[in-house]
Amino acid sequence: MLIRFFTVLGLCLPLQALAQAKVSEFMLDNGMQVVVVEDHRAPVVVHMVWYKVGAADEAPGKSGIAHFLEHLMFKKTKNLASGELSDTVAANGGSDNAFTNQDYTGYYQRVAADRLELMMRMEADRMTGLQLSVDDIATERDVVIEERNQRTESSPGALFNEQRQAAMYMNHNYGVPVIGWMHEMENLNFDDAVAFYKLHYAPNNAILVVAGDVTPGQVKTLSEQYYGVIPANPKVQPRLRTQEPPHRSERRMTYYDERVAQPYVSRSYLAPERDSGDQKTAAALVYLAEILGGSGATSVLGKALQFDTQQAIYTSAYYGGTSLDDTTFGLIAVPVPDVTLQQVEDAMDDAIAKFMATGIDLQIFKRIKVQMRASEIYAMDNVVGIANRYGAALTQGLTIADVQDWPRILQAVTTDEVMTAARLVFNQKASVTGWLMGMQEDLK
Repeated sequence: MLIRFFTVLGLCLPLQALAQAKVSEFMLDNGMQVVVVEDHRAPVVVHMVWYKVGAADEAPGKSGIAHFLEHLMFKKTKNLASGELSDTVAANGGSDNAFTNQDYTGYYQRVAADRLELMMRMEADRMTGLQLSVDDIATERDVVIEERNQRTESSPGALFNEQRQAAMYMNHNYGVPVIGWMHEMENLNFDDAVAFYKLHYAPNNAILVVAGDVTPGQVKTLSEQYYGVIPANPKVQPRLRTQEPPHRSERRMTYYDERVAQPYVSRSYLAPERDSGDQKTAAALVYLAEILGGSGATSVLGKALQFDTQQAIYTSAYYGGTSLDDTTFGLIAVPVPDVTLQQVEDAMDDAIAKFMATGIDLQIFKRIKVQMRASEIYAMDNVVGIANRYGAALTQGLTIADVQDWPRILQAVTTDEVMTAARLVFNQKASVTGWLMGMQEDLK
């Protein structure tokens, strides 16, 4: 079995900490990808299994099933009682959790390095050995419905963002909330859960990431023993998703909720994601978000709206580039009490227009580059974060080489590239502008 070794690319002498992380990769005979990130500074290991399936891969009418199954994965298996996995992790002084995204579902444990074999044995057991009952479905369905009630239904901001995301994507499943639409969640059943599990949970649809005080040889031996004996599932197919058609008209929405204490304006634009071997545009958009909305005192929006004209109490810009398909670039402006949403939106547009005309302050750009470099160094101190970085990237179409090249690409970005990315993303026809307001704001 071939094991490929990679060395993290240092940006300059202060980034030697990055070069100290040895990353290796190999493939089990059943198609499971294994990534090992060595970090021997502490006797700790993070064990993560990432499945290349998320909310955007759900069948029509079954929204929420990926997240629902994430909850069900902690039920009884062939060799474990319901809840035993988490109880065992806690009894061994560790922590565990799981998460669902549009593009992946992941499970992890952080434990002492000498507990790795135990983690592998339990995680491998539930990869194909889950034994669900009808009672499990009813009980856990109530749990995820209550989770939606607490996190979404009780939050005007969450409901607003959900509606805005749905307006952003006309044809792609990114417009469907990860937790699911309530009316579809309520109808998820035993057959739905079992079918989803049997179709997507298999070694040839999973990536194992082990980071911490381990060696590739140790992980190879254990992964072959516990995961390598699980047969590949021939039903696993490459992901086929509906794609967005050209956006030919901007969209606007107003969301009213009497619980809203602070109205604000939010605009999102359809934007390119990080692509394997072609991450320059995404890197430029990372800088664009920081330049426009990073620091309240020095960012374009912060300086113009919060300090110069004092029309906003908060401004921000954001970009989530790690995504399998087209993602979004967004702007937010929260007005002061005597400024209307229309006024703060006009001020935001004016600030962006002036930025496009005058370009980037070189001193600010240089400072942001230093901050980016420091951020990459500090990120290496978090073993969970390191494992997350590789797992998220690999499930979303990137490679180990892409992950390791990212710091260098960030440092190589030029002001011209940032402005080119800005002209690309600021396409009003591919935007959604939303106003979140309380009922008392009707006449403003």
